[in-house]
Amino acid sequence: MIRVIGIDPGLRNLGWGVIDVSGSRIAHVANGICHSEGDDLGARLLSLHGQLTRVLTAWRPQAAAVEQTFVNKDGAGTLKLGQARGIAMLVPAQFGLTVGEYAPNKVKKTVVGVGHADKGQVAHMVKMQMPGIEIAGPDAADALAIAICHAHHGGASTLAQAVVRASA
Repeated sequence: MIRVIGIDPGLRNLGWGVIDVSGSRIAHVANGICHSEGDDLGARLLSLHGQLTRVLTAWRPQAAAVEQTFVNKDGAGTLKLGQARGIAMLVPAQFGLTVGEYAPNKVKKTVVGVGHADKGQVAHMVKMQMPGIEIAGPDAADALAIAICHAHHGGASTLAQAVVRASA
């Protein structure tokens, strides 16, 4: 079994979701949203860093995945999102984890079956794959979808197989 954290980067709300993966089986562990605090960009990034560090300390994942940023017409907005994404990649790296990166369309196609699904469809399919879970919000649902995508595309299963071989 391997524990995977998926992270949906955002400057205001950074979603996270933790799952356990054993072969083709996945199980929900926890999910939530880190809300940035502070008046300036530096304080907000520091706030996200501290909160995400506490999440990784509490749940101790063995693998991590983050959604890639797509560039849109708002260059300043894309740059700020990229800075939050830097925090989302830095914290797992501080815990010694390699971070998988997935395009939004790949995550949606993996979880929903189509690459242009909306947030409601993503949340619905996450709940279908892990019945009975309470999702903290759309950003947490997206983070769980990122973790599921990582589990299905070799990031988690390859690591789990390596751990088994090393233990033998």
